[in-house]
Amino acid sequence: MIEIVLASSNKKKLFELQELLSARNVALLPQSGFNMIDAVEDGLSFVENAIIKARHASNLSGLPAIADDSGIEVDALKGAPGIYSARFAHRYFAGGFAELPVLPDLQLQSDNPDAANNALLLDLLREVPDDQRTARFQCAIAMFRFPDDPMPLICQGSWEGRIVREPHGVHGFGYDPLFWVPAHHCTSAALPPAVKNRLSHRAMALQQLLLRWPL
Repeated sequence: MIEIVLASSNKKKLFELQELLSARNVALLPQSGFNMIDAVEDGLSFVENAIIKARHASNLSGLPAIADDSGIEVDALKGAPGIYSARFAHRYFAGGFAELPVLPDLQLQSDNPDAANNALLLDLLREVPDDQRTARFQCAIAMFRFPDDPMPLICQGSWEGRIVREPHGVHGFGYDPLFWVPAHHCTSAALPPAVKNRLSHRAMALQQLLLRWPL
């Protein structure tokens, strides 16, 4: 059994990756089990942030480490929220998106990050026609096979869809309730988890990783 540290404190992400790796000889361990704090994600791309997190976890644990950095790009918002997807609302209301319109009636609607991010995205897109609400989930996965690995494995996945006008579905997390999957005529949050784990950006990136480093 190969022990690999997941460089994340997101329990839902841990569960999703554990499900994707369930048929492999892998024990995916949360970084919280090593009493390490989250790395500072100050990269300017999904790839940079994935590398920062995986290096941090591998160096502190002494074990192989995997990190995923993912988010959603919305074409009508010039690719935002992008790498800031997890903290979209708080960054927006702090003035961190100079390229986005400032709508005077918008307010932070929830202390729950997922709910606040989804509400903000819907507000910013409320005048955007359906055919212009195209978006994609992006995922970069970095794998450090050992601490200070000079050539970490980098894999990427993209999942195309569009943003609906109200949330649907009870599965998943983040923007899943708003992300329409055309081939299945429902949102990502309405897909059974086993189906999502075959289609998602994270599944695509992980399948690339498994081809390059069979576990």
